[in-house]
Amino acid sequence: MSRELRRKLRANSTRAERALWQLLWPMRTGGFHFRKQVEIGPYYVDFACRHAQLVIEVDGNSHDGELAQTNDRTRDDYLSSRGFKVLRFSNEDVLFHADGVYDTIAAALEYRPERPRASPPPQPAPQGGGCDSEQTAFPRQHP
Repeated sequence: MSRELRRKLRANSTRAERALWQLLWPMRTGGFHFRKQVEIGPYYVDFACRHAQLVIEVDGNSHDGELAQTNDRTRDDYLSSRGFKVLRFSNEDVLFHADGVYDTIAAALEYRPERPRASPPPQPAPQGGGCDSEQTAFPRQHP
């Protein structure tokens, strides 16, 4: 899939994908950064949090047929073999049962690592003391 097509898919997402994005957005405060239309190997997934290795797919009517379900299983097996947990929700689940979808995603993330947040470097003591030698953990920047 080309970069242009990926952008088109992001820009023209379905109503269910937009609704799911609204559910995922607040999870950033918990350290989980989700992206849309993510390339993983030969596949593009609807949503992924690479750090937590969680993939979320929103399936419309095109996933109802036997061939589509077989393809989905093959894709899920591939992603699982790469360490990803795959969650699949129907459009109807996302649109009409958002609380349950949110709870399912939150439960899956409960056992996945958060993206570590960088902590600010320590501030020097206001009186200027603290270290007897010139070597410090954070090298000084010269203008």
